[in-house]
Amino acid sequence: MTYFTTSRRGFLTAAGGAFSALAAMTGRANAQDAEELGLNADMLASAEQVLGVQYSEVEREQLLSAVADQLDAVLALRGMDKPNALAPALVFDPRIPGVSYPSTDEGVTGLSGAAPARPSGEDDIAFAPAHVQAAWLRDGALTSRELTDTYLRRLERLGPVLQCIVALSPERARREADAADAARARGEAVDPLHGLPYLIKDLFDAEGLPTTWGASTRSDVEPAQRDSAVAARLKAAGCVLLGKATCGALAYGDIWFGGVTRNPWSLEEGSSGSSAGSAAAVAAGLSSFAIGTETMGSIVSPAHRCGVTGLRPSFGRISRAGGMALCWSLDKVGVLARASEDAALVLAAINGGDIDDPSCRETGFSCDLNTDVAGLRVGYDPRWDETADALDIAAREALADAGVELVERDMPAPPADELALALLVEASAAFEELTLSNQDDRLTWQDDAAWPNTFRAARFISAIDYVQTTRIRRRVMGEMHAAFDGLDAIAGPNFAGGMLNMTNFTGQPQLAVRAGFIETPPRTLFGAPQNPDAAPVRVPYATSLWAPLYREDVLIALGRALEARLGVADARPVLDVQ
Repeated sequence: MTYFTTSRRGFLTAAGGAFSALAAMTGRANAQDAEELGLNADMLASAEQVLGVQYSEVEREQLLSAVADQLDAVLALRGMDKPNALAPALVFDPRIPGVSYPSTDEGVTGLSGAAPARPSGEDDIAFAPAHVQAAWLRDGALTSRELTDTYLRRLERLGPVLQCIVALSPERARREADAADAARARGEAVDPLHGLPYLIKDLFDAEGLPTTWGASTRSDVEPAQRDSAVAARLKAAGCVLLGKATCGALAYGDIWFGGVTRNPWSLEEGSSGSSAGSAAAVAAGLSSFAIGTETMGSIVSPAHRCGVTGLRPSFGRISRAGGMALCWSLDKVGVLARASEDAALVLAAINGGDIDDPSCRETGFSCDLNTDVAGLRVGYDPRWDETADALDIAAREALADAGVELVERDMPAPPADELALALLVEASAAFEELTLSNQDDRLTWQDDAAWPNTFRAARFISAIDYVQTTRIRRRVMGEMHAAFDGLDAIAGPNFAGGMLNMTNFTGQPQLAVRAGFIETPPRTLFGAPQNPDAAPVRVPYATSLWAPLYREDVLIALGRALEARLGVADARPVLDVQ
């Protein structure tokens, strides 16, 4: 802390530079000539209607010089170098003051020692959950090289059909697989995941591979020179990188510069997004697991569409360094897998603080796979049943059969549209250059709901309104924290009552698990039938669980209980492609 011991006159003299700058920005000193910038009172009157304010004629005349100064500063700001990796100085922290959070970091315990016999069929090996494959590797029934070659063959055959791969790295994959096998032979396996092949969403750097962000503006980008934090941590765990899975352009939807990533269960529809390729590949048995990200549904939605397990961890648990930023206060790194147990193992491998990500903090993760869910208190809002599917209710009843105590609770209603302003502003800032240079015209998706139109519209959100939405966000953080009082988790439909949106803004984790199957015509990105008269197809349906901050261990325990009792996790899509 600095203490001023000079006189008032001395303080004002010392601070004069700052006060002069403030005066200049409010039009009281060094004002720019408004006429030179083409500004007049009539223009301000028109702008008032867009911003939802109203000034008098006298006030508008007075404002002209101040607005001219601000515009001059804004134009200068736009000329400054601001790469996507440059995070704002303001950092979101989801923690509530005075609340204690888990700090122990034991990783995953309670791993089963027994594994089923290795099957002879390639499909049976490829579709096995990661923790089962890990057991085969540990027991010597399977090698990493065998598993890697299996997946590379499947990726070559099925990747183009699903449009789920941007780039493969067969040389790196085989090199890493051989190294994993050699380390295991020396007794140096470093992690339960050691030797397992995976795919990473094409938002993250991986040495030797391009990072396109799914955007046509980056389709010819040079390969990355180093691994992102998450790729580096998985490499340290002995995992094998197969390549890059597609993502919707700039982390939105399932449309990327090479096409539309397909749902393996229904090739006529997309896999949803934006972790589109990660979910589709895991569902189709093209990797042991995959890394995805979520800002507002980009893990949960494709997990639901493709029928895989999707874990969106607490905000700030996993480093985003070396990955594309869409919204610095919302982006989260997560897992797409074929079982909750797999998600736990991956989370343990990538968990941990990172000075290169201002939002990432050191938070312990401990998960005992032998946890009995009997006695856990799980809340639900009965009002959600009005729009829930029967499968959501059946999943809740399965939890009760497992000994869970179900607790009715009225959940808060989030101010969704108001909170969304923060996402729109941050995303538009992250990709300002595309808008200002008109390079946004090169993006494949140009509908009203697509990024180009959204980024342009966000220019009309005032900075004051953005700050106000962050203040409301803090209020909602308190409301959501209170909603978990006395509960271990909350269960409900994936998008029930705005829970997905609200917990993305407040930071709590979410787990989506397959609950069963429904019959529906092929759907659009947003879930509506493409053609209501089209013949329905059988596709997966997921239900969700939410937990307090940093209690992913509870989600894993409940997810495993659901997967065991519902008995639908092992079903596979049929892809008749030679």
